[in-house]
Amino acid sequence: MFPRRRTRPVVVGGVAVGGGAPVVVQAMTKTDTRDVRATAAEIRRLEKAGAEIVRLAVPDRAAASALREIRRRSRVPLIADIHFDHRLALAAIDAGVDGLRLNPGNIGSKEKVAEVVRAAAAGRIPIRIGVNSGSLEKDILARAGHASAAAMVESALRHVRILEDLGFRLIKISLKASDVPRTLEAYRLLARQVDYPFHAGITEAGRLLAGSVKSAAGLGLLLGEGLADTIRVSLTAPPEKEVFVAWQILQALGLRTRGATFISCPTCGRCEVDLMPVAARVEKAVLGLRIPLTVAVMGCTVNGPGEAKEADIGLACGRGGGVIFKGGKVLRKVPAARMADEFIAEVLKLASDPGR
Repeated sequence: MFPRRRTRPVVVGGVAVGGGAPVVVQAMTKTDTRDVRATAAEIRRLEKAGAEIVRLAVPDRAAASALREIRRRSRVPLIADIHFDHRLALAAIDAGVDGLRLNPGNIGSKEKVAEVVRAAAAGRIPIRIGVNSGSLEKDILARAGHASAAAMVESALRHVRILEDLGFRLIKISLKASDVPRTLEAYRLLARQVDYPFHAGITEAGRLLAGSVKSAAGLGLLLGEGLADTIRVSLTAPPEKEVFVAWQILQALGLRTRGATFISCPTCGRCEVDLMPVAARVEKAVLGLRIPLTVAVMGCTVNGPGEAKEADIGLACGRGGGVIFKGGKVLRKVPAARMADEFIAEVLKLASDPGR
């Protein structure tokens, strides 16, 4: 792991981004923003799942008009995602959003951009410049020949300069492509030129399994090189799943902790119990916990006892049953038929013990 790059901090509705603050997990709603009830309910689910900032698409005036009530019903900071129409940005600011995602070069004349910047500056509302490989400016594409990492950086710097020329520096930047190498190269290039915080992710990563793998690969590299201050996992899946995957990535890298860490054996020919259903039941039980706890379910006597001892609580299986370890010591043996029930009971008992 490389040290995090030094960035100037921005604050989004009380949540610090950059400047050495912990990496922040973001999400985006998938409801129609004009539907206040559905959108507010999804935001509550995202908050429960662990989203620390939530972004909403604001494609038209009706969506902008819904923001005030959505803001009233929500506790997490909200970011309005704006394109093309500066009036939507002004309406979002007036509705009380905590941040904007827009590219100043595509919302109209310099006077219109200046109007948005004045309103954002007055409210101390950060603006994220969000560059995607699929929507680069035509002149940049013509020079570059394709949506290269360098072209993405050129686009980002163009938008940055517009804001800087207006004296605005509450800026975050994202450079997203749907493939890992280009995304990584773009962030590396831009990191040499600016000190603004980076929002990172692999855009349009895919469905749940393949998209999670691609996101983990890309974000793992970016986070490992210190190039991400806030992240979003983008999946063709319910947004709560995106938040779950984001937290799993951060937890795997040792950057953030939220709830239990589950360790389980892949099984092999040495396994003498039907471990997969046991592991599935235990995982379902422990991933709802919100305290830091390492739980291991292991299938044989080679690595099982060692892993179980290292965990806060572990189950090491053998012929006909298993052994529960707690705090590195044997707690008791359990027969195969009751392994899952008894182990889950011990996990929940440990989780509820304030003196553990």
